Amino acid sequence: MRRINRKLRKMAADLLDLPQDVVFDLPRLTMIGDRQLYIENHRGVLHFSSDSLRLALSKGELEVTGEGLIIRTIWTEEVFVEGKIKHIQIKE
Repeated sequence: MRRINRKLRKMAADLLDLPQDVVFDLPRLTMIGDRQLYIENHRGVLHFSSDSLRLALSKGELEVTGEGLIIRTIWTEEVFVEGKIKHIQIKE
């Protein structure tokens, strides 16, 4: 049943020319060099320190590690982080 649901969503996204991050409820990451990271479509901050950030996603978590991390702005579904970003990982 999940495969059928996923195929229907993909067909709808293709037909209506919708971005897949919207259809499949995926995070969108925009990274500028290794110094800035803009994350959209998260479900909340689970942990933050100067060397790591963990965000809840609709399915799993997003973990960002680095040095001197600072949250510049945070909104309901968006976070803007600055610092030296070393690693980004999605855990399901």
